[in-house]
Amino acid sequence: MDPNGSKKHLINTLSPEQLQERLKNETFKRTTVSFYRYVVIDNPAQMRDALYQVWNRFQCYGRIYLANEGINAQMSVPDHYWQDFKEHLNALNEFKDIPFKIAVEDNGQSFLKLQIKVRKQIVADGLQPQEYDVTNVGEHLSAREWNDAMEQGAIVVDMRNHYESEIGRFEGAILPDVDTFKEELPEVVNTLKGKENEKILLYCTGGVRCEKTSAYLKHHGFSDVNQLLGGIIDYSRQVEAEDIDNKFVGKNFVFDNRLGERISEEVISHCHQCGAICDTHTNCANKRCNLLFIQCDKCKQEHDGCCSSDCQTYLLAPQKEKEEMEQRLVFKRGKRFFKSDKTA
Repeated sequence: MDPNGSKKHLINTLSPEQLQERLKNETFKRTTVSFYRYVVIDNPAQMRDALYQVWNRFQCYGRIYLANEGINAQMSVPDHYWQDFKEHLNALNEFKDIPFKIAVEDNGQSFLKLQIKVRKQIVADGLQPQEYDVTNVGEHLSAREWNDAMEQGAIVVDMRNHYESEIGRFEGAILPDVDTFKEELPEVVNTLKGKENEKILLYCTGGVRCEKTSAYLKHHGFSDVNQLLGGIIDYSRQVEAEDIDNKFVGKNFVFDNRLGERISEEVISHCHQCGAICDTHTNCANKRCNLLFIQCDKCKQEHDGCCSSDCQTYLLAPQKEKEEMEQRLVFKRGKRFFKSDKTA
């Protein structure tokens, strides 16, 4: 238990700069892990408080979503607490023997703090409960089974957003041009219309989006739905452990401070500013914009980490000029609007 058991110990109180310094001064190694499970959690808020107290004591960082339908977690766990962490999870009926996906590339910098949030769903999808049944999902395929199915001509669908598939994907996969998982679900059903009896292969980062998608597709009459066991993260581990062919090309986008981990040596994307071969994501240095985009080192230096000249001008302006600009302008992820605009 936390020393005082007070609610104030259930939230972070440090600034971003203090968090960075804290992580920088650590003298131990960390393991980045992700896991999920669809399981009934009667009181997610109560579960949230209980998990926070224990994981905070273990010095865990990460982003965890809890809902009545289950848990979706990406975390950084100190190696000296790893065994304690696993034993704690296994002691909870809801999470006993939950499968872990360990990061492929890990510099210990994936997360700065511990956040456990209660949500309506562990993955935002906009679906109604009657549109899927998570007890009726697709077959889980190992890396070897996945490769075999690909070679036999199965239809492969990337269940991630466009900025994820831009830097890495399975060759020949259908790549929906969407910003969110919510947009992707109906688009995939429409794209696959007429192929209800064909073999469908679904993949995503760690598996959680495919779990929901496979249930959704089966609800819509698809009979042979399959998903990659453990997602891209575990596929890479299986490929290395079993010495089998790697059919994933490029980087796997991850939702933490690393923004990507390399699965193969190929670089398949380009800098959004100059077109040079590059697969390094970054967020615009103008925090009022914060656009996620691909930027090479040359452009990063030339544009001071910004996505546009407008953002660069704002970033470098003296504080008084910034305040004047803020009276007139609104930045929205790569776009600049005058406050009088209806779109602002």
